[in-house]
Amino acid sequence: MSSPLVQLPEAQLRPLLAAYDASVRTRRWHTLLIFAATLIAVGLSTIPAEVSPVLLFSKIGNFTSYIDRLLHLDSGAAVWTDPVEWYWGLWRWLRLLGETLLMAYVGTLLGAIGAFFLCFLAAANVAPGRWLRVAVRRFCELCRTVPQLVFALMFVIAFGLGPVPGVLALAIHSLGSLCKLFAEVVENIDMKPVEGVTSTGAPWHVAMRFGALPQVLPGLVSYTLLRFEINVREATVIGFVGAGGIGMDLLEAIRKFYYADVSAMLVLIILTVSLIDTLTSFARHRLIGLVEKH
Repeated sequence: MSSPLVQLPEAQLRPLLAAYDASVRTRRWHTLLIFAATLIAVGLSTIPAEVSPVLLFSKIGNFTSYIDRLLHLDSGAAVWTDPVEWYWGLWRWLRLLGETLLMAYVGTLLGAIGAFFLCFLAAANVAPGRWLRVAVRRFCELCRTVPQLVFALMFVIAFGLGPVPGVLALAIHSLGSLCKLFAEVVENIDMKPVEGVTSTGAPWHVAMRFGALPQVLPGLVSYTLLRFEINVREATVIGFVGAGGIGMDLLEAIRKFYYADVSAMLVLIILTVSLIDTLTSFARHRLIGLVEKH
């Protein structure tokens, strides 16, 4: 059955419409005020930051001209007209790109292993002691607060140029970031299995192994894959300070104005990062889907 629409008398409807119009006007004014306040805040922030819009617009042509030079060979021809000349150093760049991927892989693996053992100590619901949990959390905060470039510079000074400083920098930063994410996964588990294992008299590490680990393992793997995606990009950047990989050659080409070499390496890096992101995202989604089905 369909109920007929109720038509209010004009005397009752008019105040309701007026109140609705007033509410809409108030919301619009609030939106405009927030927008204006944001613009003012952005404008004021440019003063201490010494940002000059005039300089930005006057020099924007330098950026576009640089992009144009990246797309041309030394002969002046477009790069895609002579792929052999464009990718003259393909095998060397592929080797360095493989080194970058290995740096990301090993750094992620070491960081994930360290985070795996520390996350149970950092989780509020399963940590064996409050002070131990605080100490582990502060240590992980230190690891992820210091930028990877700073770690890479420190290790380059200590160990010299090459992939070792890059791996160590990625591993330490990954440990700090993953430990926080892993601990949050552990804090969201169902404590009944853990309490059940503990009630049998099992020690703490056994309760974690059989009560907590089965619940958190898919989440830990998912976050590790996500971190690997990030580290593939970061491994290229830390190469700028001599920490191995294709980033070292890329920085050298930029400094020496080898425009075609810069664009060739950038295309390789973009394609590789896109492929890695696609594969790891597919793996994470498959993993999450399998977990939800079960």
